[in-house]
Amino acid sequence: MLKFTIRRILWLLAVLLIVAFLTFSLMHLVPGGPWDRDKPLAPQVVENLNQKYGLDRPFLVQFVSYIWNVLHGDLGVSYSYQDRGVTQILMEGLPKTGIIGLSAFLLALLLGLPLGMAAALKQNSLIDYISVFFSTVFASIPGFVLGILMMILLAATLHLLPTGGWGSPTQVIMPAVALAALPAAYVARITRASMLDVMRQDYTRTARAKGLTQKVVLLRHILRNALISVMTIAGPELAFLICGSFIIENVFSVPGIGRLFVQSVLARDYGLIMGAILFYTTAVAVMNMVVDILYAVVDPRIRHD
Repeated sequence: MLKFTIRRILWLLAVLLIVAFLTFSLMHLVPGGPWDRDKPLAPQVVENLNQKYGLDRPFLVQFVSYIWNVLHGDLGVSYSYQDRGVTQILMEGLPKTGIIGLSAFLLALLLGLPLGMAAALKQNSLIDYISVFFSTVFASIPGFVLGILMMILLAATLHLLPTGGWGSPTQVIMPAVALAALPAAYVARITRASMLDVMRQDYTRTARAKGLTQKVVLLRHILRNALISVMTIAGPELAFLICGSFIIENVFSVPGIGRLFVQSVLARDYGLIMGAILFYTTAVAVMNMVVDILYAVVDPRIRHD
């Protein structure tokens, strides 16, 4: 297990380096720059700004310098928020994004797991049809469309919830639900399919033949083995939700990482773009590694040599 973890960490560092290089390259290949304005700045001003932030240096020199700073915990400076570093900006947006992401993740599990389990245990019944209908509908509706529909119904029509912003617990509800709909549908479908597959396995029939109660068979044999497939999507999905949804945060005007990233792209803020992408990539890669390690905990048959 230790060797496997070390290998995964080394691969994670390699992935981060490749992603950083590709992102850095694409930012410099796209026409324009961070000093583009509706009213162009004077050439001398642009030259002074490029010299101040090192943008006049060769590409490889800039990239190596950036990676060296990252290794020392410095994600660089923001050209839009010059009074704060990229690390500070991301840390200010992370709590807001994290609250919505964790709320959406818990809601997805609380909805998806019971629906999937009920559908598998009552296959071809009304409960199964309702679960499949739920999964199909919410897997087909984009989150931002669901968010706009909720804003029209719950905010504009019924006046039950605020349309957006941040600062009140009620402002978390609609973004969390909009984010949770698609993961909940996926969890329900994967749980149903996995449980049906496990229920047809020989060891499940043997457990029932030995006289074990339905509760013991469900918890020890069916659910535990079915969770492996659920974990495969739940780990990366948690990373995606915690890192923020770019569109949802813009729809509901949430000042989180997702909204900051969109604003940084529009402003060609190289430092903030790089910081957000590296943060996002790290979260996804770490969660994938954690899921791989947890496989051996859930299923003793799995061993990492």
